[in-house]
Amino acid sequence: MDLGLTDKVAVITGSSRGLGLASARALVAEGSRVCLCARGEEALAEAAVEVEAAAKRPNMIATVQADVSTLAGIERVINHAVETFGGLDILVNNVGKAAGSDLLGTSDAEWQAAIDETLFPAIRASRVAVPHMKQRGGGAIVMITSIWGRESGGRMTYNAVKAAETSLAKALAVQLASANIRVNSVAPGSIMFPGGSWHKRQQTDPEGIARMIREDLPFGRFGRADEVGTVVAFLASPRASWVSGASIVVDGAQGKSNL
Repeated sequence: MDLGLTDKVAVITGSSRGLGLASARALVAEGSRVCLCARGEEALAEAAVEVEAAAKRPNMIATVQADVSTLAGIERVINHAVETFGGLDILVNNVGKAAGSDLLGTSDAEWQAAIDETLFPAIRASRVAVPHMKQRGGGAIVMITSIWGRESGGRMTYNAVKAAETSLAKALAVQLASANIRVNSVAPGSIMFPGGSWHKRQQTDPEGIARMIREDLPFGRFGRADEVGTVVAFLASPRASWVSGASIVVDGAQGKSNL
């Protein structure tokens, strides 16, 4: 199926590895021009090579080394994409980080960091991107959230900020419909990729991870990043023209919510 993404311009935050990188590969394989960003220069360069290999034509990739937990970093990334490719059609809000433990063991600083490094980047990037999308006559925003933003589970701070992102996507979908901008969230379950948290845990506790797979993952395996990336590409495409305000679960039946 042709998703109709040829020459659409996309920004993916946190795109040097994992779900951001997989989303970039999926979009560029469909003909989109993609702006990658990350804090680390080396990882960003490696990601660019990998995404470029999936591109149908040369000169489909731009990269920006930036800290998107700051407004200046967000503006730098989106402005570079617009200057390089002439506009902006798609934003994938992917960055996320949350530390801490239980209520008494989590400091104000850890709560604030979870908000600053997960929720605020999505708010700021959307706010900066929308005027450019309006100039193009519409666009699509995809929030990478989690099944632990739809139901209880995972680290408390992560649960809270991912729930906030899911709610933000719903609110923006209503606000931006008149501008022909669709907003959806993708809620992955446990996804395995090199350097990710599950990969690290598997190296340190293989027996515990094997038990978790048996008990919690109905398909008997972790999800793959590309399985999330393909859903992101569909939601960003004109093929999903009547999908907005939705939270799409990509978890292999791991979650327990009926909704």
